[in-house]
Amino acid sequence: MTRSKVMHEKIKIAEGDITKLNVNAIVSAANETLLGGGVDGAIHRAAGPKLLEECRALWGCLTGDAKITQGYDLPAKHVIHTVGPVWHGGDHNEAALLAECYRNSLSLALENGLKTIAFPAISTGAYDYPIEPAAEIAVQTIAEILADHEPIKPIERVVLCCFGAESVSAHEKALNSLGA
Repeated sequence: MTRSKVMHEKIKIAEGDITKLNVNAIVSAANETLLGGGVDGAIHRAAGPKLLEECRALWGCLTGDAKITQGYDLPAKHVIHTVGPVWHGGDHNEAALLAECYRNSLSLALENGLKTIAFPAISTGAYDYPIEPAAEIAVQTIAEILADHEPIKPIERVVLCCFGAESVSAHEKALNSLGA
């Protein structure tokens, strides 16, 4: 089976509400406080007040890093919190930091034996990262991690949960370019 075919089987694109997905972990695109806002705020509301309590004990998170908590009232048993870069034109290490968000989140999933994980389009909302390059970084980084771990097959499915047709299209294009 080709690398492209394996990635197309493991990486899925969905449009909808990440808080409703039945996966082992969802990723929250958080700010450095981990205390809510944007997608992170929606996750906090869906998970209930215990998530905020656990996040307070984590003392924040640096851009590119990731931390894991319980999922509480979510269908997902865990939330992986990551802080994406704010877009400043592309000359401030944004691409490397965005790739680190995906890399560090998947590393936590692997460390915790999680088989299924869902990501939002990190940094493409309030942080203004352009959707097409962000989708390319997301898909490339996820594909690299999955390929590196393919012989042991620890992660079975990664869902890229998009908001809106533009995001879906950009992620589909990036996923289809893996076979090119």
